[in-house]
Amino acid sequence: MNGRLRELAERTPSTRDRYVDFLRAFSIVTVVLGHWFIGINEWHNGIIRTTSAIGKTSWMWLATWVFQVMPLFFFVGGFSNLVTYDSFKRKGESTRAFLRTRAMRLIKPSAVFIGVWAVIQIVMHLADIGGTSDETSFLRGMLPPGATVPFGPLWFLPVYLFVIVLAPWTIKLHRRFGLAVPAVLVVAIAAVDVIAFAGGHPGVRYFNVAFVWLLPHQIGYFYADGRLAKMSKRGLALIAGAGLAAMVLLTNPPVFFGHGPEWFQGLRSFPKSMLGTDIEPIANTYPPTIVMVGMILWSIGVATLLRPFAAKWLQRTRPWMVTIYLNSVIMTLYLWHMTAYLLALLVLWPLGLGRQTDSTPSWWIQRPLFLIVPAIFLAILIVIFGRFERSVYQTTSTG
Repeated sequence: MNGRLRELAERTPSTRDRYVDFLRAFSIVTVVLGHWFIGINEWHNGIIRTTSAIGKTSWMWLATWVFQVMPLFFFVGGFSNLVTYDSFKRKGESTRAFLRTRAMRLIKPSAVFIGVWAVIQIVMHLADIGGTSDETSFLRGMLPPGATVPFGPLWFLPVYLFVIVLAPWTIKLHRRFGLAVPAVLVVAIAAVDVIAFAGGHPGVRYFNVAFVWLLPHQIGYFYADGRLAKMSKRGLALIAGAGLAAMVLLTNPPVFFGHGPEWFQGLRSFPKSMLGTDIEPIANTYPPTIVMVGMILWSIGVATLLRPFAAKWLQRTRPWMVTIYLNSVIMTLYLWHMTAYLLALLVLWPLGLGRQTDSTPSWWIQRPLFLIVPAIFLAILIVIFGRFERSVYQTTSTG
């Protein structure tokens, strides 16, 4: 494997934007390590679930302003989809072929993941292992997918598939209207939140699942056509600064405007955390709020500013080899990382580890264990299931 990776690294075309591959790998690895790190575990009546330490640690929200990386993943997706779409068109291939190729990289490893867990669940039902919740008797030993290990990561799949399906049309909109498209998306995001919170119609918030994640994807087109990369450092700093300022303003309005009336659901401001906290009545991430627009601009601005330094580093063989490998199993990493965490918990819980209900000193001391042990299990899972994804990332592809 090492020899094959070295060969691929040495054959990488000089025209390839290695930084895109790095950002993709960085964002998913950050998600994996972040989920493992912040977990506070519960095991009651045969049901295992994890909640977030962010809501129980007064300052941890600060880390989410740096490590909320999903905007970067969608940003990179926009770059890759536009470059791949153009490649298909140059070869005379159809839009349907483009969509099939882009979708299958998600669908194949996801089908394996769902299939394996379906078998596990059938066995658990037949053997009467694990409890069921009031919400559903379909799952044994765990809660519904959006709130538990190991299915939490599945929210991403329909959202990203939706973005891929729209890509041929959003690319055309980008080429015809340019900056007007992300501007309209920002207006739509703001309008949804106004209708939801000020108008008292919270159900409309789910429109922002589409609008918010289409935004970084659309900005990725500007990186693909070279306009974003050609911006001056001052311009990129202004983008990042505007995003940061928006986050500060929206999460701290009493500081700037005094203690006015409640805006929505008993709150005077949006939550400070860029991830769910499990204790606040709303989260900025699902359904996303206007605050995520600030996070998108902030993270993309900073990432683009860092590009020259990272691109130089990625010319080295070893960092590029690691990047190639991670990209070759990127969906396997994402899909199976909470299964690895669950396996680690099954090993560590009987030893009296991972049972804290708050971010106590003991919880902090055990953090290395809850990174190392899941990493061991994930390495094994990658060996088993990585083959169902592309076995080796093709450096001649567009990602």
